[in-house]
Amino acid sequence: MNALALPLARPASVASEPARAKPVIRLEAVTKIFQPRGRTAPVTALADLTLDIAEGEIVGIIGRSGAGKSTLVRLINGLEKPTSGHVIVDGVVLSELAESDARTARRSIGMVFQHFNLLASRTAAGNIALPLEIAGVAEAEIKTRVDELLGLVGLSVERDRYPSELSGGQKQRVGIARALATKPKVLLCDEATSALDPETTGQILQLISRIRDEIGVTVVLITHEMAVVKAIADRVAVLDEGHLVETGATFEIFAHPGHESTRAFVAATAKVDMPDVLRTRLEAEPIAGGATILRILFSGPHATDPILARLSRSTGVEFNIIAAQVEFIGGRPFGNIIVSVPWSKQTIDTIQASLQGLGLSSEVLGHVA
Repeated sequence: MNALALPLARPASVASEPARAKPVIRLEAVTKIFQPRGRTAPVTALADLTLDIAEGEIVGIIGRSGAGKSTLVRLINGLEKPTSGHVIVDGVVLSELAESDARTARRSIGMVFQHFNLLASRTAAGNIALPLEIAGVAEAEIKTRVDELLGLVGLSVERDRYPSELSGGQKQRVGIARALATKPKVLLCDEATSALDPETTGQILQLISRIRDEIGVTVVLITHEMAVVKAIADRVAVLDEGHLVETGATFEIFAHPGHESTRAFVAATAKVDMPDVLRTRLEAEPIAGGATILRILFSGPHATDPILARLSRSTGVEFNIIAAQVEFIGGRPFGNIIVSVPWSKQTIDTIQASLQGLGLSSEVLGHVA
């Protein structure tokens, strides 16, 4: 058994969710098929994808390379049309617009790129002003708006600096401000933190979250990193080979991943794992006189209770804590702890039944002598 595997607490591949009021983005049975040059067989980039994103949400769309993330971005911002289905943004069916009308509709969609895409010949202020100039906004109004946005992203002092004089985080702040220049309803962030170091990534994610809270923009995070989604997303949608395989609240997806692809993402970002010296000794079958290794996930109303102390008193079993981590996802505690207990079937059954009664998940990782 994979030591990083997490329990399957939700059998359905796509979690059922209550209807969300006023979706600002609606994808209805969207399929996109390409016919690459030099190939006889068409490629299905997205297949029958249906997803609603409500106004003011931060939704993370995660998937491996080739899962269909880039195609999805181009469909949402109207640069591609679906082979079938409908793409609706802010009440406008983008998939049915002529190109001239689509350009106008894109003003309600801001785009933040992985590699910033700033013009080297323009200052920070000049880059932010560009979409307003293209839209024909008056010069005085442009200056006022640029000043507002520089203040919003914390770059008022750097307004006259050129991209070559800015750090990666500052460049991305300029990119975010530029994306917000036309007061869009939607902010698309396409791998917006992939080129940044971890500390700067955290700062940019905090900025995006604050912007959502202050101005109410709907944010779509396109990423291959579960840690990015976990940091600020309200909901997660998981793509795998063009299919939407799982969607739900970030905490629930992280605590109870249902699809194999989701479990792999969660495992990759888990901060707690078994020491290698123990993992190499694991056996699949119980060993007489040996110990059983359990992973316990602490989430929900009992996440902060002294569960192990209570179990030890009620069962008389001593728990040896091997590794543990508690973090907060969406403001809710999530604990991941690995313990060993003396093996007996009755002991393991009692412990797991007690945990299940408290709404906590557990799994047997293996057995050691």
